[in-house]
Amino acid sequence: MPTTAKLTIQRWGNSLAVRIPAEVARAAHFELGQEVEVTSDEIGVTVKPLGPRKLTLAEKLEKYDPAKHGGEAMPTGRVGAEVF
Repeated sequence: MPTTAKLTIQRWGNSLAVRIPAEVARAAHFELGQEVEVTSDEIGVTVKPLGPRKLTLAEKLEKYDPAKHGGEAMPTGRVGAEVF
């Protein structure tokens, strides 16, 4: 379900701006410093991320294949200073 917000356009220097609320940014998977593409058409403005987005932990775990990635991620025995 899309996340929406009612915003007010404000002045930012010689430009106009809106702030993307945190809830909307999370739903769109936007992150600080991420590059986006802004396009306009007859009905408004679209903001799209450039490049692939980072996967969520759930998505990473879903893609994890133990056979392909060598089984367990960490050894089960004692290592380093734990060995006595």
